[in-house]
Amino acid sequence: MTDAHDPTEPEDVTSDAPRGRPVVRLKPKAEARAIRYGFPWVFADELVTDRRTQGLAPGALAVLEDGDRRPLGLVTVNPKSKIICRMLDRDPAAEIDTGWFVERIARAQEMRARLFDAPFYRLIHAEADGLPGVVIDRFGDAAVVQPNAAWAEAHLEALVAALVQVTGVTAVVKNGSGRARGLEGLAEEVALVRGDLAGPVAVPMNGAIYMADLVGGQKTGLFYDQRPNHAFAAGLAKGARVLDMFSHVGGFGLACLAAGAESAVAVDGSAPALALATQGAAAMGVAAKLTTRQGDAFDVLEALGAEAAQFEVVICDPPAFAPAKPALEAGLRAYERVARLASPLVAPGGYLVLCSCSHAVDLMAFRNASGRGIGRGGRRAQLIHTGFAGPDHPMLPQLAESGYLKSLVFRLD
Repeated sequence: MTDAHDPTEPEDVTSDAPRGRPVVRLKPKAEARAIRYGFPWVFADELVTDRRTQGLAPGALAVLEDGDRRPLGLVTVNPKSKIICRMLDRDPAAEIDTGWFVERIARAQEMRARLFDAPFYRLIHAEADGLPGVVIDRFGDAAVVQPNAAWAEAHLEALVAALVQVTGVTAVVKNGSGRARGLEGLAEEVALVRGDLAGPVAVPMNGAIYMADLVGGQKTGLFYDQRPNHAFAAGLAKGARVLDMFSHVGGFGLACLAAGAESAVAVDGSAPALALATQGAAAMGVAAKLTTRQGDAFDVLEALGAEAAQFEVVICDPPAFAPAKPALEAGLRAYERVARLASPLVAPGGYLVLCSCSHAVDLMAFRNASGRGIGRGGRRAQLIHTGFAGPDHPMLPQLAESGYLKSLVFRLD
């Protein structure tokens, strides 16, 4: 006895699809307008997931149709992911080859070349640059590729070939690590896939010099997204004592020293990151002005409070405390705690910079948590500036998740 036919299950129309590609279809009640107007994702509960769809290999290409069998575009499918489809091209017949990647990368580079006078920037920012789940940071003659979606892993050779063709980089690192790859069912792997690297790369930014470890460092080795927020904080730092919490390779601290800060203390849990911060300060000629302190940030904040330490500028740029919605409440409590512990360290009339890179925390929630923490720390504040990621991290207007970074600058009484 066979199962009754499911009327929502698509017929086998593979032979009618462009290039003989499989067809996947939205459920009859699924909202197709969002896809037509630029939303790039289809979630698993919006798609008809029959046996053929479930049998597609992660990263497979397919033609997406609406409930009335009208084509919406070419998508990549990963039945193992909650984001089961990602829109690649509005043309269902598009060929995803080196030429296709060249067109996307060249368009992205043209904008960055207008924005920056040296090739140190985020070159590809995933969906916003038309390459879903792909991040590429450029470091002069080197680049780091994060293929965080299964389709990008499958097409990595063509992607890297196009990257080299467009940019002329001589070294390419694949950084296959992080939470996003786990959600796609991908293994972690970091490897040099083109050329050679002699060691950390010196990166000029905001008058500072940062040492980026492209192979062994965190993420791609440097956080370009904070560039405008580094600059704003540096504008407050002339002659100031600066505390840079969660400093990584000295992001805020070195920018402040380049702008004339009297001194900077960089605090991070990673000894290798602090060593790179020291190397950067030496390259700038300000090694005597930088002090590093390794340890858990909360422990160090409490210890500095017990020492009655004071700084004219305090910056806290922690990792994502709420990378997804289930962690939202705990993340907001952590941001409030950071503000509570940091605010007593700010000298009267000084400045407190608080940052969040959590996708799940919107600006209002972060601002409220920060305000509560400052109040609980016994301080009154004025919010004088709100910052976001730089223009090499563009937002896709239809995808709120692409605007993840928030920076709040307070003046404390």
